[in-house]
Amino acid sequence: MTYDNRQFYIDGAWVDPAEPKEFTVINPASEASAGVISMGSPKDVERAVAAARRAFDGYARTSPAERLALLERVLAAYNAHYDEIAQAISTEMGAPISLAKGSQTRIGVGHIGAMIEVLKNFKFEELRGTTRLVQEPVGVCALITPWNWPMNQVAAKVVPALAAGCTMVLKPSEYSPFSAILWAKVMHEAGVPKGVFNLINGDGPGVGAPLSSHPEIDMVSFTGSTRAGTEVARNAAASVKRVHQELGGKSPNVLLEDADFERAVKRSVLHVFQNSGQSCNAPTRMLVPASKLAEVEAIAQRITAGVVVGDPASEKTTVGPLVSQTQFDRVERYIEKGIAEGAKLVTGGAGRPDGLSKGYYVKPTIFSNVRNDMTIAREEIFGPVLCILPYENEEQAIEIANDTPYGLAAYVWSQDNAHARRVGNRIRAGQVALNGASGDMQTPFGGFKMSGNGREYGEFGLRDFLEVKAVIGVDAA
Repeated sequence: MTYDNRQFYIDGAWVDPAEPKEFTVINPASEASAGVISMGSPKDVERAVAAARRAFDGYARTSPAERLALLERVLAAYNAHYDEIAQAISTEMGAPISLAKGSQTRIGVGHIGAMIEVLKNFKFEELRGTTRLVQEPVGVCALITPWNWPMNQVAAKVVPALAAGCTMVLKPSEYSPFSAILWAKVMHEAGVPKGVFNLINGDGPGVGAPLSSHPEIDMVSFTGSTRAGTEVARNAAASVKRVHQELGGKSPNVLLEDADFERAVKRSVLHVFQNSGQSCNAPTRMLVPASKLAEVEAIAQRITAGVVVGDPASEKTTVGPLVSQTQFDRVERYIEKGIAEGAKLVTGGAGRPDGLSKGYYVKPTIFSNVRNDMTIAREEIFGPVLCILPYENEEQAIEIANDTPYGLAAYVWSQDNAHARRVGNRIRAGQVALNGASGDMQTPFGGFKMSGNGREYGEFGLRDFLEVKAVIGVDAA
C-alpha cells in the first residue's frame, strides 16, 4: 500500500501547502516509496499558528466536562481507525506488525483513556486561605514529535493539551507522517473545534524552527535528540516560551550480585532489541558483576539467537529494519567504532543479517567488556546494540550508572526488592524500574540532565500544559 497525503490540516480543513514541495517517504523494509507528503514552509506555519491563536480564547473557556466529552469522542474515533493506524506505523517506520498492532498503536488508547480518568477528578481551582489557585491553559502550543514511537509521542502531547484547554500545531516527523495524518482525521471526526488542532508536515528547518521561534507560540513540547532539543530551546529563548523537552538516553541497567540473572538478562536483551533499538529509554548499558560476565554473555548470546529479524509484515518477526538510510549508516558506524575501540563482540556485528540484502536491517549486536569511556557506552546509538560493562563492587556500579550526561531511565535487578530500591534511589534518572516492573499510563515520563525537562503521561503531562494563577483576596466562605 502506498499513501498520498499532500495536504495539511489547518483551521478544521484539509488545505494545500502554500508552496508545493513533495517528499517521498521510504518504506524501510523494502527501500521503495511508501508514499508522498508535502513539506511545509514558514507561510504554512503562519497560517496554522494564526488559526490556533484565533481558536484559543473560545476553547480555553470550555469546561472540563466539555473537554472530557471531547476526549471520549476522540477515543471512539481512534479505536475506529486502530488497524489502519497500526498498518501505517509498520509501513512508515518498519515496526513489526505485532508490535505496531500491540504497543505502538495501543499506547494511543492508553494516553486518551488515562487522561479521561484524570479529567474526572482534576481540580482546576483550589482555595488556600483567601487565595484561589486557578489552573489555566498555557496557550498556543507547538508540538514536535519524532518517528520512533509515533502514536505515543503524538498522543502524549496532543491529549493533555486538549485536556488543558490549549490549542496547538503539530509537526510530526517527516519519516512517520502517515499515522499522524490519520490522527488528524481522528481529531476531525471527533469534532475537535476548528483551529484547536492543526497539523503541518515538514522538516526542522522548514517548519520546526519557524514554529519554535514564532512569537504567537506560548509553549514548545519537543521529543527528539538532545542536539535538536538544544536548537529548539535556543529558538524559543527570545520570546521566553515554556519549553518541554523529552530527549535522548543512555540508560544504565544494573544487575546486582543477588539478581536472577537468567530472567534479568533475557528481559533486558529483548527490551533493547524491541523496536529495533529505537527507544530512548532502552536499557543499553548492562552493568554486571565482573565475576558473572561470562555467564551473562552466554545467556545474552542464547537469547539473541532466538530473535527473528525480517519483514515487518510477518507475525514471526521480532526485529524490523531501522527507519532510514541515515539511521542505518549511523548505527553501522557505532558498531564499527565499538570493534575498533576494543570491545568484545559477543554476537552480531557490521553488515546486514544473512539473507537480507535490501532494507535498513542491522544485526542485533552485543558488545561485552565495554569500558564506560568508550564511544558506544557514552553516546546514544539508537539501534539494536547492547553494551555489557563489568563492575567490581556495588559502589562502582552506581558510579558507572551515573557517569553519563543522560538521565532518562534506569533499571535495577535484585531478588531483594529493598536492595534494588536502595540502589535505585541513588541513580539520577527520571524513571527507575525495579526487577522488570513497568509503569502505567499515569506514571510520569521524563528525564534528568541532558535527557530533558518536564514530564509526560497522566496528571503530570496535564500540568505541563497549565499555568498557575493566584487570585488573591477571595472570600474563603
